[in-house]
Order: sequence, then C-alpha cells, then structure tokens
Amino acid sequence: MMMNTGEELVYSSHRLLSTVAWNLNGKTTYALEGSVFVGGAVIQWLRDGLELFSKTKDVEKLALQESDNGGVYFVPAFTGLGAPHWQQNAQGMIYGISRRTTKGHFARAALESIAFQSYDVIKAMEKDTGIKIENLRVDGGASANNLLMQFQADILNSNVERPKILETTSLGIAYMAGLNIGFWDNIDEIKEQWKLEREFVPEMSEVDRKSLSGNWDKVVKKSF
Repeated sequence: MMMNTGEELVYSSHRLLSTVAWNLNGKTTYALEGSVFVGGAVIQWLRDGLELFSKTKDVEKLALQESDNGGVYFVPAFTGLGAPHWQQNAQGMIYGISRRTTKGHFARAALESIAFQSYDVIKAMEKDTGIKIENLRVDGGASANNLLMQFQADILNSNVERPKILETTSLGIAYMAGLNIGFWDNIDEIKEQWKLEREFVPEMSEVDRKSLSGNWDKVVKKSF
C-alpha cells in the first residue's frame, strides 16, 4: 500500500515506511508505504494447500455460497505479519470454527483477510497524515475479485476504484520510461491515461463495520 505525500517526507509514528515514490527533473515525490507479507497468496494456499478449488477465480463462487464469514477469521501469518504490526513470530490461524463452518466460510474469511490487512495499513496512514482516505485505487490480480473489492470498500468506508488495466506496476515502469524519452511531456498527461473500470461504494452499516474490524483486531493479537 502506497500513499503519495507529495514533496513532504512524512516520518511514520505508526510503524510504516517513509520512501521515495519517484524523482523527475530534480524534484522528489515521497510516499508512505505499508508492506503486507501475504495477500493474494492466501488464495493460492486455499487452492494448492487445502485444494478447496482448482482455479483461483473459483474462490469467489465458493465464498458467495455463504452470506457472511460465519464468525470465521483467517490471519494468514505464514511468514509472520508485516506492516503495521511487524510481528515476525506471529503464526497463521483460522479462528471461530464451529459445527456450521463450511468451505464457503473459509473462502470468505480468506478473502476478507486481504481487505483487513489493507485496512490496518490504511488506518495507520490516516493517523500519520491526518487525512481520511476517501478513494482507494487498487491493482493486481486479486483486485479482479468483486466480492473482495466490495468488502474492501465496506470495511474502509471508502470508495474503491478499479482501473481497466490491473497491472499498474508494469504500467508505471512504462510511464516512467516514456517520460524520460519524451513520449509524454509531464505527469499530468499520464494521469489522463488512467481509466476507471468499476467503482465499489460502501454498503455496510457502521455497526457491522465496527464489529468486524474489532473482531479482526482481537484475532490478530491472538496470532502474536
């Protein structure tokens, strides 16, 4: 997760990294960064480790068999936890299993774990900068999952914007190369290239949002 802080190098008080976003024409733009160790890889683990489905895209269909997580929370601390916790000894855990727990609950809890980890990083960014993040722009393979994106919008209470081109990292490299050879004149010209594919708007009640995020926080601390 990256948050552009402009020409100001913001030093984090909430265990995030301060970094250089880019440097162009002698002008440096900075960012706050929060690294999560296991995101979309948790879906690969469900596919290859537990063999709950054969294709990654099938996780959404499986998760939609249930209307909620059934009280199940999944902390994918396979290699400890990254920002903002930085707990190298944290262990992965699936919490809240009961007789009514199904494969659908596991799938939904795994997807929600990706959004919860992003939630933790973003809330730390908001505290560091005093800025409420109203819009989150997403990219990467996991962002193609509609259920995950809607839950991300719900738990953050922010709009989530998915672009037409999901491989933003590769595209960014191409943009920087284009700037350096003069194919584009400036960053404003590049901004015009970004196209929205779909926007996800929060639909969850504040009561449910606080309940889910509060439970997640408790379970994460148990993994320590």
